[in-house]
Amino acid sequence: MKTASGAALDAKRLFALAACFFAGIWLWDWEGLWPLKLLVVMVHETGHAAASLIVGGSVNRITIAADQSGQCLSSIPLGFLAKVTVYSAGYVGSALVGAALLLLTFRFRARRVVLGAACAWLALMGLFYAGDLFTLLFCLGTALAFGLGARFLPQGAVEVVNLFLAAFSSLYAAMDLKDDLWNSAVRAQSDAALLADLTIVPAVVWAALWTIFSIAVLAMAAYWSVRRARVASPGAGLPSRFPSP
Repeated sequence: MKTASGAALDAKRLFALAACFFAGIWLWDWEGLWPLKLLVVMVHETGHAAASLIVGGSVNRITIAADQSGQCLSSIPLGFLAKVTVYSAGYVGSALVGAALLLLTFRFRARRVVLGAACAWLALMGLFYAGDLFTLLFCLGTALAFGLGARFLPQGAVEVVNLFLAAFSSLYAAMDLKDDLWNSAVRAQSDAALLADLTIVPAVVWAALWTIFSIAVLAMAAYWSVRRARVASPGAGLPSRFPSP
């Protein structure tokens, strides 16, 4: 399969990605996806935490709740850029993680590595930053599930889990933008509102910038995930034995 520009697409990867996206949309309100939604909330709050540490601040605690809300309490150094970076890191970080999962899962086939990395990340966040018992139990319980999956699940099952995690996290990152930033009542209490208070730029403009960036990143990652890798033709790059006349 080829695009209009002539780039070859891997039909199997394209079908798998589309199937996972549609499954996520169809099952969106299913209670069984609740742990996955909490997982992406944790990704959002981890984005704030990571940005706080990058700009030289510190993280006090992270909490997530059963209603899919979350909070990262951190100390941020004084400075405009530091605050913009930390406030933007939740939604932007979710999109970047979703994009990374798509590439690692669909293009690089990093099967057990993805689950192992998720296990280590959740264990560290739970042990060092969990601000309440619910957050601690969720992080450690989910870390245990990922660790057991990485160790004992057959290769095919690991790939299915990774495919759905990658697609769902990307889908949720996009839906989170829609639900939080394009609902005026929610936007008034979101990270965009914090930036609007810090700058002269309205919250809706920050919402638009984050949405455009996130959708572009996810779209590029999805494209590169299903794009077929080039295979060098035999003899390519080797010197010719007989010089041209």
